[in-house]
Amino acid sequence: MDFVKPLPTYLVQRYHGWKATTFEDNHAWYRRLASEGQRPRAMVISCCDSRVHATAIFGAEQGEFFIHRNVANLVPAYLPDGEPHGTSAAVEYAVTTLHISHIIVLGHSNCGGVKGCHDMCTGLAPELEKSSSFVGRWMDILRPGFERVKHISDEAERVAQLEREAVIVSVENLMTFPFVKSAVEKNELTLHGLWTDIAEGTLEQFDATSQDFIRI
Repeated sequence: MDFVKPLPTYLVQRYHGWKATTFEDNHAWYRRLASEGQRPRAMVISCCDSRVHATAIFGAEQGEFFIHRNVANLVPAYLPDGEPHGTSAAVEYAVTTLHISHIIVLGHSNCGGVKGCHDMCTGLAPELEKSSSFVGRWMDILRPGFERVKHISDEAERVAQLEREAVIVSVENLMTFPFVKSAVEKNELTLHGLWTDIAEGTLEQFDATSQDFIRI
């Protein structure tokens, strides 16, 4: 295990700064979180992109959101095949153990994963077509969304709409999970589709009536 190295100095310094300030100022709250366990009201499924900061967008405190991040904020369809499924496991735990009330799928502008899916589907990224590409096989989840936007002539607009399709496909796939569908039908759980523009700080939500994204 000699390939495991100590943290970079700047991260160690940041940790000590947090421990001496934020942690010490809220020590009682952290002890309560540790002793009582987590009771988040919502799960957020967002992208791994470092520019997407769900807790900052909603001003959330520690312990308020159960957060799962992956490439392009995608949720695969329900597939109980006995193989490991990280996103599906997170959804199962959130719904059946934590009994969260809301699942929020948060997409964003300039998503590299979505752009990769677009390029793969248009023949511009043959490397993603290889069976050995983890990114490519993950982005296969979004192929149905590409089929719905491929008619858009302007590439930039097509990619932007595909980012929103990543949210829609994920919400659709959530309903293939029996325990999610059951909780939704019992009004114990609501699903929400959001998209944020990183540069402008705007937030849009999917409206089921208009079948479009409306700015909040």
